[in-house]
Amino acid sequence: GGTLGILIPPSVMIIVYAAVAGQSVVKLYAAAMFPGFFLAFLYLVYVIGWALINPKIAPKSTATIPVPEWVPKLQAAYSRNMPLALLRALFRPGKAAAIDKDGKPFGYGSVVKSAIIASFPLLLSAVMLGGIWWYVVIHPQDDAIAAAPVALGTAATAKSAVAAPEKLEPLGAAPAADEDKPEELGAGGNAAEAPAAGGVEVLQQMGSLDAVRPAQGASAADGPDPAFFTWFWGIVAVTALVMAWYYRKMGAEQFALLGLLVPSVMPLGLLTLVVLAVILFGITTATESAAIGAFGAFILGFAAKTLDWTRIKQSVFLTAKTTAMVCWLFVGSALFSAVFALLGGQQLVEHWVLGMNLTPLQFMILSQAIIFVLGWPLEWTEIIVIFVPIFLPLLKHFDIDPILWGTLVFVNLQAAFLSPPVAMSAFYLKGVAPSHVTLNQIFAGMMPYMFVVILCMVIMYVWPGMTLWLPQYLYGAG
Repeated sequence: GGTLGILIPPSVMIIVYAAVAGQSVVKLYAAAMFPGFFLAFLYLVYVIGWALINPKIAPKSTATIPVPEWVPKLQAAYSRNMPLALLRALFRPGKAAAIDKDGKPFGYGSVVKSAIIASFPLLLSAVMLGGIWWYVVIHPQDDAIAAAPVALGTAATAKSAVAAPEKLEPLGAAPAADEDKPEELGAGGNAAEAPAAGGVEVLQQMGSLDAVRPAQGASAADGPDPAFFTWFWGIVAVTALVMAWYYRKMGAEQFALLGLLVPSVMPLGLLTLVVLAVILFGITTATESAAIGAFGAFILGFAAKTLDWTRIKQSVFLTAKTTAMVCWLFVGSALFSAVFALLGGQQLVEHWVLGMNLTPLQFMILSQAIIFVLGWPLEWTEIIVIFVPIFLPLLKHFDIDPILWGTLVFVNLQAAFLSPPVAMSAFYLKGVAPSHVTLNQIFAGMMPYMFVVILCMVIMYVWPGMTLWLPQYLYGAG
């Protein structure tokens, strides 16, 4: 999918670009979030639309999902609708206890476990929407309440810093005016003004850090933008309708499919969401989130009883290999940029580009077109380390946000995974495809997805808020 294509495998791409461009890795992750989901959505629309137009390319599967023997018995005892049957079994477990499950009675614990599995989509939706509500509505109010006493204490201290010199001024006043001593008169006037000026300076110094807090508290007290509530409750309504339709249609096969997905797919999906969430919300750095992901993977491995010393050793060696590669990419990027600039290459490129009198849109098209063409014969590492530093100094001249431009590069480089002759995705697919499927057929099938990538880039440029809104909202401008 597009989200995995931008965020998961090329996480190294984001890290390398952040080092080359001097940008925050966390902001780049946040900037790539919505474009990744949007690209996955475009892929999904294309696949479903083409399958509807030509059903032969995606015929309906004839495979059946194995349904456990106890499920039809539970339906016969309570209801054909599985959520309703499990809900009734929770309050009237007598009939469920008479059902045989793998040679054992279908006890109340099995009913509770099955009910949790059936309610997992609803619980996941509620947790995600509740987390958004807490972060946008409740969390800023808590910060405002916590900052209020600090702001009041700062104001009182600053007021005393101003008031104290005014009370002491008569004690330090200058002698009466004397025409024979104009210099002393001037000195006395400055001395009289010094405490007041010093008080104001103290106020400014002490209030420099906390002066922002009352403003933030006021905005937090006012609440988020009213448009947020419209969008939020609209999404809640749509989610409620989807959940109602899904649970109304849930029968034996749908429940059996959910029972297979929850224990196998959901733990890894939740671990991925946790790793990304702790980065986006500023709870941990990217390195610390990687440690959380590794710890979670160890827990999942032990729970699945698939973790042994050989796999641990392989994981450690692969991690060290990837880390060393990234470090050498940093070294190579810094050396190339320094030597290229020292030899005058950067000035030559700047004079050439600026001499064409391009508009920001024309420069954006030119730079992305060059990267798109380079993605055919080259890997993304060479492009980011060698060619991206050439364009970076020109972004300021054309007033282009480096985070927006970098995210466009990430999406653009998806074409490198789809276009010959490198096309890593094509060779991966060829390795698992039947023998009668040729590499040329795979390349031909990938071409429409390249146009989907281009369409996504156009929409990202026309609507930059899709890329920049989340990092600006989470971390502010700059």
